[in-house]
Amino acid sequence: MPSEILIEDQAEVQHSSLAAASAVAHPVAGPAVKSLPRENPSGMPKLGYKAQAQKGPNWFTTSFMILFHVCAIAALFMFTWKALICALVLWVFATNVGIGMCYHRLLTHRGYRVPKWLEYVMAVGGTMALEGGPIFWVSLHRVHHQLSDHDGDPHTPHEGGWWAHVGWIIIGDSLNSETDTLARYVPDLTRDRFYRWLSKYHWVPLAIAAVALYFIGGWPCVMWGIFLRTTLGLHATWLVNSATHMWGSRRFQTRDDSRNNWWVALITGGEGWHNNHHAHPVSARHGLKWYELDINYLGIWLLKKVGLAREIKTAQYDPHNPRPAGVA
Repeated sequence: MPSEILIEDQAEVQHSSLAAASAVAHPVAGPAVKSLPRENPSGMPKLGYKAQAQKGPNWFTTSFMILFHVCAIAALFMFTWKALICALVLWVFATNVGIGMCYHRLLTHRGYRVPKWLEYVMAVGGTMALEGGPIFWVSLHRVHHQLSDHDGDPHTPHEGGWWAHVGWIIIGDSLNSETDTLARYVPDLTRDRFYRWLSKYHWVPLAIAAVALYFIGGWPCVMWGIFLRTTLGLHATWLVNSATHMWGSRRFQTRDDSRNNWWVALITGGEGWHNNHHAHPVSARHGLKWYELDINYLGIWLLKKVGLAREIKTAQYDPHNPRPAGVA
């Protein structure tokens, strides 16, 4: 894949993630692949409230969400300093490294590259956020960028803030194990045997971590490191889907309602600079001003400094005339 991607047309900007994935699966020397139309592809279940709400709750997913929330509350009465440290370490590994740096900026948008062994380790961290395997997460996020705040977007606040935050997870079809169905959006991942295995058994790393935490510090470490940490991490990620499409500022006039939200950015490590991201989706850096703290990008920068990250793409734009463009 070319080390630089320059896309001037906004439609291509919005869908350039899929183009980058196609380039990974089918390397070419020419320009990025043309973007897909704003329509639901054949074979892909129609997503969004209108298509999914009438199917009712997904009781399997709902049961797990209830269990984790109840246990998260119980964890508050089992505090130890060791439990807090375990929770913080796993937060960084799962939410910052796993979701922000890997699932999102690396696997979904191919904003930078790392050695394959490191990519796999980071992806394991992503599964420990209880947000599904990489094939599920990446494919739905690419659908979100293709159809953002339009019919078929899995989680647009146009269909209600509650739906965008959590409703889309617990109601309707569960696609966690639908690897073949989602393959159209993740050809780069479905060709990888490790990612197919990790997507099928995405619950295994979290289960192993729970056993390890029990031996480290008993039930307090399990309750804090697994249940409380995971529940808070879920809501942090869900706020990117809901809050950053409702509240905040807009530097770029994108074809969606994405916004830059400082407090969501603070708790997610920089994912809250969402308008910046939707205008420049392939950019590994989301905080484009000096005051826009982007912890996840700092992690990528550190990987570059030690020789583990390369081809890092960052947004280029005219500060006097900010508009959605490409990255270089």
